[in-house]
Amino acid sequence: MNWDRIEGNWKEFKGKAQQNWGKLTNDDLDVIEGKREELTGRLQKHYGIAKDDAEKQIDTWLNSVN
Repeated sequence: MNWDRIEGNWKEFKGKAQQNWGKLTNDDLDVIEGKREELTGRLQKHYGIAKDDAEKQIDTWLNSVN
């Protein structure tokens, strides 16, 4: 799945994102609004991980929501 679909249908996918990353709050998800860079930053903040690790997690999640 490509990111454009996630961004365009964020309301549909934000619940799936919250299931995958339980530390993300509803406020986080509202701020992210489907923006990949914003999701990366929020994952780094809440999970204390490097940007590369956050990107890998997003790629894995992206492949799982097909």
